[in-house]
Amino acid sequence: MLCINKQNKQDELVNEAIRVKEMLVITDSGEKLGVLSKGKALAEAENRGMDLVLVSPDSNPPVAKMMDYSRFRFEQQKKLKEMKKKQKVIVVQEIQLSPTIEKHDFDTKSKKARTILAKGNKVKITLRFYGRMIVHQDLGKEVIDKFIESLADCSTVEAPVKLDGRSLFAVIAPKIEK
Repeated sequence: MLCINKQNKQDELVNEAIRVKEMLVITDSGEKLGVLSKGKALAEAENRGMDLVLVSPDSNPPVAKMMDYSRFRFEQQKKLKEMKKKQKVIVVQEIQLSPTIEKHDFDTKSKKARTILAKGNKVKITLRFYGRMIVHQDLGKEVIDKFIESLADCSTVEAPVKLDGRSLFAVIAPKIEK
């Protein structure tokens, strides 16, 4: 199996690695030099102390631009880093409840969910039925609804309560303030 990564593919389009015979050449200032052979275009780029980069290989004739390729790559990498900094990763954390949960445990789990939501993460509420508890799904649904209601001031329901196998699930997200 042959793997081609994008970086090698782009490197093929610089200077001597260009495989077209004739190309439309543009200078770094945007001036068109016209259609030149590969040899003439490379000589012209070398005279100006620039690299010849094939910008549009699919057009007719292919378009090549004279530029400082190492600086161009540096700028691209800088933009990619900047874009990654602005990305926000949202984590989904799970809180498990029981149909027979006591008030103190309920309050503790509610506080934990508030701290998760305050950080900007989502909360997946899971209520698992054991043994014959599955017969009383309505009690489990009441517990999850009560839990969601206790967090209504700081969250919005993203996925309503649904049964999957022996578990009830719901997902809440932090409330977006405008």
